[in-house]
Amino acid sequence: MSSTPSTHTPLLQVQGLSAGYGLVQVLHDITLEVREAEFLALVGSNGAGKTTLLRVLSGLLPSQSGRITWAGADIQGHTPDQIFRQGIVQVPEGRQLFPRMSVQDNLLMGAYRRADTAAIRTDLEQVYAQFPRMAERRRQLAGSMSGGEQQMCAMARALMARPRLLLVDEMSLGLAPIIVDQLMESLATIRDQGVTVLLVEQDIHLALAAADRAYVLETGHIVQEGPAGQLIEDPELRRAYLGV
Repeated sequence: MSSTPSTHTPLLQVQGLSAGYGLVQVLHDITLEVREAEFLALVGSNGAGKTTLLRVLSGLLPSQSGRITWAGADIQGHTPDQIFRQGIVQVPEGRQLFPRMSVQDNLLMGAYRRADTAAIRTDLEQVYAQFPRMAERRRQLAGSMSGGEQQMCAMARALMARPRLLLVDEMSLGLAPIIVDQLMESLATIRDQGVTVLLVEQDIHLALAAADRAYVLETGHIVQEGPAGQLIEDPELRRAYLGV
């Protein structure tokens, strides 16, 4: 497990949040905080409401009640573009790349709101240094790469937006374990560079082994929270999710 971050300043706070789709309520009274420069995991089984919460945080889904504050300011009701501009950037489930565009063009799409051309070039080279496979594939069509390479591309594209908070949705889905391990190492490096990471993940053991803290979501409710190292040793959690 990675080391505990040195600061506990709340960067994002969610208080009493409820949300859903039409008459179907998915999230019930969610309260959590994301601290500056930490690796936070939100774990739970399929259908627990994890992706719904990310959609609310990204402005893609309105909440029914509750409050969301970012760096101390209320961002309730902000549009996805307004939230993106403030540094909350999502790596979506399924990658959602532009398959007929080159890898490099996909990466540059992450910087489409930026006008600092020289800094964009510098960031592109830094991203290539962090993801050497993307440098090798820079002129290849994104849709022709493997699933693991596409996930790397999606993460690299998000970094081109210079996020303060990186939301990562179900990164391991459908990928070989060796690729997942490489991606988890990349997330730890990103956190070490000062970017706060919120990972939503079904593979609870994987997430808890890498994160600083975690919340456990069941049927739209937060049922446990704490340091990841303590949660991974919790007997009830291990029986429920790890089968041990």
